[in-house]
Amino acid sequence: MKKPVFAQQRQEILREVAGTTFDVIIIGGGITGAGIALDATTRGMSAVLFEMQDFAAGTSSRSTKLVHGGLRYLKQLEVKLVAEVGKERAIVYENGPHVTSPEWMLLPIYKGGTFGKWSTSIGLRIYDYLADVKKSERRTMLTASQTMEKEPLLKQEGLLGGGYYVEYRTDDARLTIEVMKKAVECGAKALNYAKVNAFIYEKGRAVGVSVVDQITGKSYQVFAKKIINATGPWVDTLREKDHSLKGTHLILSKGIHLVFDKSRFPLKQAIYFDTSDGRMVFAIPRDGKTYVGTTDTFYEGDLAHPKMTVEDRDYLLRAIHDMFPTVGITAEDVESSWAGLRPLIHEVGKSPSEISRKDEIWIADSGVITIAGGKLTGYRKMAETIVDRVAQLLKEEGNASFSPCQTKKLPISGGDFGGSAHMETFVAKKAEQGEKAGLSRKQAERLARLYGTNVDRVFELAVQLKKEAAELQLPVDVLASLQYGLEEEMVVKPEDFFIRRTGALFFNIHFVRQWKESVIHYMAKTLEWSEAEQHQYQKELETYLHDAVTPVQI
Repeated sequence: MKKPVFAQQRQEILREVAGTTFDVIIIGGGITGAGIALDATTRGMSAVLFEMQDFAAGTSSRSTKLVHGGLRYLKQLEVKLVAEVGKERAIVYENGPHVTSPEWMLLPIYKGGTFGKWSTSIGLRIYDYLADVKKSERRTMLTASQTMEKEPLLKQEGLLGGGYYVEYRTDDARLTIEVMKKAVECGAKALNYAKVNAFIYEKGRAVGVSVVDQITGKSYQVFAKKIINATGPWVDTLREKDHSLKGTHLILSKGIHLVFDKSRFPLKQAIYFDTSDGRMVFAIPRDGKTYVGTTDTFYEGDLAHPKMTVEDRDYLLRAIHDMFPTVGITAEDVESSWAGLRPLIHEVGKSPSEISRKDEIWIADSGVITIAGGKLTGYRKMAETIVDRVAQLLKEEGNASFSPCQTKKLPISGGDFGGSAHMETFVAKKAEQGEKAGLSRKQAERLARLYGTNVDRVFELAVQLKKEAAELQLPVDVLASLQYGLEEEMVVKPEDFFIRRTGALFFNIHFVRQWKESVIHYMAKTLEWSEAEQHQYQKELETYLHDAVTPVQI
């Protein structure tokens, strides 16, 4: 039986977990933490997860939004990594085709560029083999004219041809949310805006955590046999709290992405291209927009709020101008942006682009288990590896044995309609049902793709909220999505809805500006905010809107 998570019931969940001893506490609500929670609870472990911000608010909502096989790691001879993440991306796709979809990628090859025609052909063929790419998605090599036909905006000078292969596009935040919802459905407890501010020790061993509710300021103590630190960029901050920060440590790399309206940057085809300084950049069309990224620079600023600088923006604008010279993109054309941090395991003398994306696990003297590094694509395998370790440790300590990993063929929340082959049939069927619920076909299709098999509840809400939507002058599909987010996805603040649950602040910033007042009004009424709370949350959203378009001058 599905157990819904209601934003209004956060206090109840906190009171329920307070003083309880779980098999495992997971700190960090990004994709890694969500994956661990799902893996642990489906093996029979009792698990609770705490995230100090919103779920996916860190790295897991600020990536290039690709579940990709790491072609560039082949260049660095990381053969094992390519093989593993290449196979994992197919698993991620099959378990959640509503949040992941194939995207044909064009790699243009230029005279004097990073990739030669022969080496690209061989490299992509090896990639197909290592990643066990299905026959219909294996690479093909294109002539210069075929490459220009795929994307006429590419520069023609020096073009030799192109490689054509498949990557997988995702909504990173929604992938995280759906994995988290599945973990909760299977019995895990999960709370956002719940900050672990200290460890609790007995005889030198960490046996619990002190958690502060970031909304009310109340503190709670929660206990566990094992504690996992999966906090991404904050991994070393937690290790400092545990007095175990020694030896290997993290280094942070910042990457930004720029978003343009398709009318200004009418890209037909996703492109993966090299820059004049030998870096690789993606340009990807999505929902009437084109986004470009990413940069890769060492970072030492505010972990929660990395920002785009003028230098970051101008670097990508130059890269766009070099590869798409006829477009004439300027800084004024940037419609939105985002900046994210990649936690990398420090390797002396290497640039951010050269550092391995492999994950590592460390166990401190206190018993706190840390996982760091890795990639979005490999989240499920990372979870399997660390939960294997936890299960073994618990067994050695005389606890009951747990099942092996269950997640390889387990659909995530919204993904249980029989795999990717049935996706389009599912969407068509749901579009008809949505029309019967009073939605337009376009609205119903969008909701079906966004929520997968959870869309029936959104349709029910659309019927129930029709009158209230009209009174608020808010589109009924938007209000139904918002109410669903409050009921089932632990939306606490307006930014949660506009950034992590819908992606609108990145890919439809005008939508946010148009409907923010109505959304905030409805949330204030539903969640019984004080005037001060409403003002605070509105101000926070305005800050995100400002930062999306205004770079920092340094």
